[in-house]
Amino acid sequence: MAQVVLSFSMSLDGFVAGPDISMENAMGVGGDRLHEWMFPPAPDAVRPEDGAMIDKLMKSVGAVVLGRRTYDLGLQHWNDTPFPAPSFVLTHRPEPEQQMKSASFQFVTQGIEAAVTAAKAAAGDKAAAGDKAVIVMGAETGQEVLRAGLADALHIQVVSVLLGDGTRLFDQIGDHHIELRRTRAVAASPDVTHLEFDVVH
Repeated sequence: MAQVVLSFSMSLDGFVAGPDISMENAMGVGGDRLHEWMFPPAPDAVRPEDGAMIDKLMKSVGAVVLGRRTYDLGLQHWNDTPFPAPSFVLTHRPEPEQQMKSASFQFVTQGIEAAVTAAKAAAGDKAAAGDKAVIVMGAETGQEVLRAGLADALHIQVVSVLLGDGTRLFDQIGDHHIELRRTRAVAASPDVTHLEFDVVH
């Protein structure tokens, strides 16, 4: 069964996007700084240790769950699905399946559990290629997944910066404790520390 993984780059003060998110600033003002470890100004400047983590992520994706806002903001930059895997958009506005170059967007109106169930089934279809995960994108969708108790793992890339303002991943996740077990910590790069946790169910 595919794991449901929240994978986010996060500033040390807990923000996964900057303030004032818009079509012009999909990551918010200053938020692109969080992804410079993946997309540095010089294309060949990705550090080998960070490149290995990127490769690991790309190979693990079996399906994606994302919110409507993330879809609306991101499509103009991706011009495709965000990963080469079936992508399920949580929305209140039903739309027909949208076929892209690498995979398709499917629009789910029945809520977060239905979106995750569909994504896990799609990721299971890719299991012959190895262990696959459902990657959750967008802070609000990540919060919904956590509130519903559907997350299996958190992969947090802690970027060496204090943003000071923006969108936090761990706001509005309810008042119940979520126990975690750290499974990996990679701090070889000065730009980012990679932390992986399993959610204890």
